[in-house]
Amino acid sequence: MVTKAKQRKSAGTKKRFIGKPNGQIQERVKQCGPEHFGIVSVDCAKRRSKWMLCDFFGRVIIEPTTVEHRRGDFAAMIAYINDACQAEGLTDTIAAVEMTGIYHRPVQRAFRKAGFDTRIVHPFASSHYRTPLHPDAKTDDNDLEAIFHAAVNGYDLASLPVSEVYQSLQSLSRHRHNLVKQQARVKVQIRRIMHEAMPGYADPWEDDKLYHQSVALPIVIRFSSSEAIIKAGVDGISKHLNKSKIRFQMRTLERIVGWARTAAEPSELAAMHTRQWQDLNRLRESFYTQVRASEQEMAGFLVKTPYALLLSVTGINVVSASRLVGESGPIEHYASARAINGRAGPYPSRYQSDEVDHADGSLIRQCNRKLRGAAMRVAENLIKCHPYYRGLSGSWAQQKVDPRDRRCRIANRAMRMLFQIVSGRQLWRGKGVDREYLLWKLQEFHRTHGTPIEQSIVNMQEAFVWLPKSAYAEEAKPLSELARKKHRGAKPIADLLTPLLIQLGVEAPDELNLKTSEARSSR
Repeated sequence: MVTKAKQRKSAGTKKRFIGKPNGQIQERVKQCGPEHFGIVSVDCAKRRSKWMLCDFFGRVIIEPTTVEHRRGDFAAMIAYINDACQAEGLTDTIAAVEMTGIYHRPVQRAFRKAGFDTRIVHPFASSHYRTPLHPDAKTDDNDLEAIFHAAVNGYDLASLPVSEVYQSLQSLSRHRHNLVKQQARVKVQIRRIMHEAMPGYADPWEDDKLYHQSVALPIVIRFSSSEAIIKAGVDGISKHLNKSKIRFQMRTLERIVGWARTAAEPSELAAMHTRQWQDLNRLRESFYTQVRASEQEMAGFLVKTPYALLLSVTGINVVSASRLVGESGPIEHYASARAINGRAGPYPSRYQSDEVDHADGSLIRQCNRKLRGAAMRVAENLIKCHPYYRGLSGSWAQQKVDPRDRRCRIANRAMRMLFQIVSGRQLWRGKGVDREYLLWKLQEFHRTHGTPIEQSIVNMQEAFVWLPKSAYAEEAKPLSELARKKHRGAKPIADLLTPLLIQLGVEAPDELNLKTSEARSSR
């Protein structure tokens, strides 16, 4: 029997227009007619903006007008535009707002709230069209003309709406990133000023070990000079640490006392320098507290998105996943993994003209830099922690591939992996590497951050929604063991974990039921 082959439509039949795909307006202009299509151009500033209304042909309907960034002025502007559109017979209108840091957002929100299709014009696009029109004159009116031309040619980009969860993740991740950078600067200043008061004391502790995983800082806060350390001796320092409940090793204390006996003379302003670095240390502790609080809050928003499934990948934790989520946005906004990589830009630039083709230039400049930074951070973590990606990087290193190129390759692969996991609502699988337990990993994160157990269970229940049913049995194993252990606290963890275990399809063991009933009867 002869079967007919299915005929597929040729890809060449699809219409293609010059310009960005999410900025095209050709079909809309064709439907209503160019003389009935209006474009509102807005040049934004910090306190006020300038705008004008034209039709598609460039006929000015409302001359350039200034609007203050106030609610009443925005309402008057919208009413003026609607009246003009009705009088001129404009049946379709878009608002092209030039991006200016964060100061364009009040104008953008006002037009969106009024029901306008609000587009964003990048300053590079408006500058490109302003330069040939007015080479040596940059004014607000000239900028409005350039914004109009960018919109006509499809460079006014439509930005899809983003829910409050993703906006919160972006704000929190950026805030945490800034706190970490400021904390790093303070740490450098502490080392420098401490060297003035106690020369050479901080040298044995490199990088971050001076502030964590050592007794160096608790000792120097109590004994703030070499003379004080010599006077206290090993016995005095050990008594202070025991009283403060700080673990230590005697050889470390002996090394510190040995340094004090051979230390160089401090500066003449040693007392002042001591006060300065101790004040900075209190500021560092404040930054540290804020960072941990931000991370706890980020976890609460992460579990409300399908990106929580990334926690099943070795090397991706709450912080790196949250930063990536905040910068990338909903996965529904991307048609494929190439769209994510195209926005992040972890690939080289290309220059081609006739027979000349240089496809191995430096990284492209025009991209979402924050998204690329998040992707590169994930790539570094995967190279460090994930056996498969570490092996890939090692094989490329033997081929003498540049380390920067290796990170870019891993970042490209990581974005493809991200798209498959998040869009497919699945967990990590393949490459001969076992996945990590998502709920257990989330619980460990909250345990190390000191999150209240009730909030930890709430986050785990929200993350449970994204789990595929085939993973329920595996996810329940470590939680069942955790519920059997004895824990101190006002409320036993077994009481809180039992509903989640039931959702995972695991019946609570008799021993667990007995402990739960005994705890309830005692209360």
